[in-house]
Amino acid sequence: MISLLIVDDEKIIRRGLQSVIERQFPDLFNYRFAENGQEALELLRQEPADIMFTDIRMPIMDGIELLDQLQDHPVKPEVVLLSGYNDFVYAQKGIRFAVKDYLVKPVIREELFAVLERLMLDIRTRVERADKAGEDASLFAAELVTLHLTQKDVVDAIKPNQLKQAGLSWLNAGYTLGLVTQRGGRSHAGSTDAASFRNQIAKLLQGHMNWMLTRDGIGGTIMIASDPVMFYQLAEQWEFSEYETQLRIAISDSVQGIEQIRWAYSQAKQTMKYGILLPDLDVLDYTGISDRNERYVVPVELIQRILNLLGMGRGDEIQQLLNQILDIRMISSSEIGYLERISQLLNEELFDKLFRIYGHKVFGLLMKYAHVGHIGNFDRFEDYYNAVVQLLDRLDRFIQDRKEQAPTEQNTMQKVLTYLQTHYADNLNMAVVSNHFSLNYSYFSQAFQEFTGESFSNYVRRLRLDKAKELLVHSDLKVYEISDQVGFENVKHFTRIFKDTEGITALEFRSQRRRFETQ
Repeated sequence: MISLLIVDDEKIIRRGLQSVIERQFPDLFNYRFAENGQEALELLRQEPADIMFTDIRMPIMDGIELLDQLQDHPVKPEVVLLSGYNDFVYAQKGIRFAVKDYLVKPVIREELFAVLERLMLDIRTRVERADKAGEDASLFAAELVTLHLTQKDVVDAIKPNQLKQAGLSWLNAGYTLGLVTQRGGRSHAGSTDAASFRNQIAKLLQGHMNWMLTRDGIGGTIMIASDPVMFYQLAEQWEFSEYETQLRIAISDSVQGIEQIRWAYSQAKQTMKYGILLPDLDVLDYTGISDRNERYVVPVELIQRILNLLGMGRGDEIQQLLNQILDIRMISSSEIGYLERISQLLNEELFDKLFRIYGHKVFGLLMKYAHVGHIGNFDRFEDYYNAVVQLLDRLDRFIQDRKEQAPTEQNTMQKVLTYLQTHYADNLNMAVVSNHFSLNYSYFSQAFQEFTGESFSNYVRRLRLDKAKELLVHSDLKVYEISDQVGFENVKHFTRIFKDTEGITALEFRSQRRRFETQ
């Protein structure tokens, strides 16, 4: 597994990143967490990390100082900076410390996933290059093919004489590329497991001509053969071998020349996705799925209706809507992108929104079903469908239980208002108050607005202005003293807010009210 260290002083950010990453890449990362740079350094001294996501602004030790301290470490992680501030100065400092990327909060899922995929490719490429020193000529050729496959801008492309020296001239006459996995296995297996898997395949292919095995740069196994029949023979031999697992092979159309290898690989990758719809086939052929052109409109509104029904005890209606969304007749006749888009929308419009509302209270349940976040985690469509049904049922019961606890939540909100009446002059923000009452930040924001009818910031500003008006009328304190006492950042900010709200200055308000009281 890849070691990932997340450094941020907000727990909701740390756990939120873990939840989003785990749904996209389940069981791939070993997570560790730190609240500040000092904690992160201590963890890295105990055990290095492959990747580190770190916030910039943190107490005790910030992200930039952490990067500075890391320069003396013998083993450094790949670093990605996180910040709520889109500040070029920080980006410049990050470049000085060889930071791999810079993400601005709130982090966009697609950007996060793209960064992780690049880092995983870099890590695996580095590991694989370290192992190739002892490879023989054919394995070295396989490494060159992998390099040509994974690098978009290869300066030293494979030369004809290199292919000839490695006995791979047959690639120029035509070949088929296959992506080979074990049924129920993981495409991102460890490098040792992947090497063992390729050795098992190689034993079964002994005696065949014009084939090779290599890697795809992200842990997958690639087989290239001049005769596509060889893939079907391999699947049959594997079935009757000593190995208990089953093979699944996705093959491209026939192509010619090494320059076509990326195109063939993209075909095989796309074909492999159809395994969830064609679970009984050991070999999936690109020519058999390339004519799927029928498209349907993704049912966004139906997914939103499920969100509205959750917690209302209307499970039968939820089931009916899900059956319309995941209609196997429509999905089977469509391109796989249709099912992928549905899966993505279930994540974004349903599961992610529930996490933003209920936070840590629903975190454990969503993590238990993290594999539902990607169809690639399932061998059969029926398994994916049943997992979604189970998760929706659990979420429906969870929200019903939460509604029964609503009186307790109202009591909590009343305690929050009492707290604000006492601490309005303190340095307050939603993070401080939600943490004080052990509430999720996003859930607290919504619950507070529902209870008070206004946002947290508006409520606090109005409370401070009310206290300021009392002091203006009933004390002789100067305006700057009142501003400080009621918790405004500075008197300039106070006077601007006061005039914008009341339509007159603070001194005019004082004079007006005192004249009124003396009449």
